[in-house]
Amino acid sequence: MIGGTKRMCEEFVLSNGLRVVAEPIENFPSVSVGLWIGAGSMYESAEENGLSHFVEHILFKSTERRTTKDIAVEMDALGGQVNAFTAKECTCYYAKVIAEHLPRAMDLLCDMLLNARVDEAEFEKERGVILEEIAMCEDTPEDLVFELLMLAHYGDQPVARPILGTEASVSALTREHITNYMRRMYRPECAVLALAGNYNWNEVVKQAEALYGGWQPTGEKRPLIETNAVAPRVMRRKKDIEQLHLCLGFPSCGIGAADVYPTAVFNSAYGGAMSSRLFQTIREERGMAYSVYSYPNPMSGTGVLAVYAGTSPEHASEVVRMLNEETKKLAEGGLTEKEFKQAKEQLLSGFILGQESTSSRMNAIGRRLLLLGDTQTDEDVVEKIRGITFEGVNALARRVLTSPRSAAIVGNGAEDVEI
Repeated sequence: MIGGTKRMCEEFVLSNGLRVVAEPIENFPSVSVGLWIGAGSMYESAEENGLSHFVEHILFKSTERRTTKDIAVEMDALGGQVNAFTAKECTCYYAKVIAEHLPRAMDLLCDMLLNARVDEAEFEKERGVILEEIAMCEDTPEDLVFELLMLAHYGDQPVARPILGTEASVSALTREHITNYMRRMYRPECAVLALAGNYNWNEVVKQAEALYGGWQPTGEKRPLIETNAVAPRVMRRKKDIEQLHLCLGFPSCGIGAADVYPTAVFNSAYGGAMSSRLFQTIREERGMAYSVYSYPNPMSGTGVLAVYAGTSPEHASEVVRMLNEETKKLAEGGLTEKEFKQAKEQLLSGFILGQESTSSRMNAIGRRLLLLGDTQTDEDVVEKIRGITFEGVNALARRVLTSPRSAAIVGNGAEDVEI
């Protein structure tokens, strides 16, 4: 029990298959609401790459009831946050507002989803905006090297395609692509309406029925996607920049897997915190890199543990040597008891502190119900974290860090670095 109150999610399913889930936090003055759609870059063909993200942009333009300016004015009038994001497996349109503004926020999100107008002029303007986003990613080597790592790790599979798409793919998209994709992917049975915070459940159910009850699926169902293991590669990209950016990728667990929390524990000691081995050895003791860290990236049925370092070309070989050395030490010797206890406590504290945000809670229950089909209580998570064992974490670290790994290198002299 966290904070003295046991919180359970409330759930309801509309006749069209839309799932509504909410977690009450009655002492909060705010509420977060998100409409989660099972559409992301993993569901796109090579020709459609970037389409999920393009749809996200278009839905913030005019509807049958509101102009583009009307939407912007109402977003500001709500006084909270109204935004969206696109990921590999989902797209989320969300708002965080004071409790009394929840009906207006729900109405706005629904209007954007069900009554969007794909205006030709707005379509072309957003294409230009997205092409600028892609150019910004090209100018951000830290983002670029991770995109290259996904390609090295997964090869030519949907999971490896960039969420933004490429300049070529986005330039070739048409309004028909948008409407056809939405018919295929934006379906009530593949969506979740999630809330967390201060709300009236009966009013939420009533409004959800009124807003979304008439939403019916059209077109073919979304495809089933499987990600297969491939032989990892090393990919290099020469770029005229000051730093050399390195990424290593180890096969890791997928979302919802039993190893998710143990992975978080050993990652914390490996490179996921300022006290981690990689940060302390490479940055603090040797000053060889300004930024060095590791992080797990779980997805449905697959995952990758990524290690990043940004360094100068002249230090690159030494940084790689130290990355290899620290990885080998952890794989062979495991975490110390002190590292294990500290990382486990850090994970538990981070989770508990995260419950103080309605946005975090809405994200957790919405994403989990959409991708895994269930919800879990705070107590479920705390029990899983407390159940992590020292021996189990070290066995997992050994298995992950001795697996064949992929790598990506971006910068001057990328072709000269031996991984």
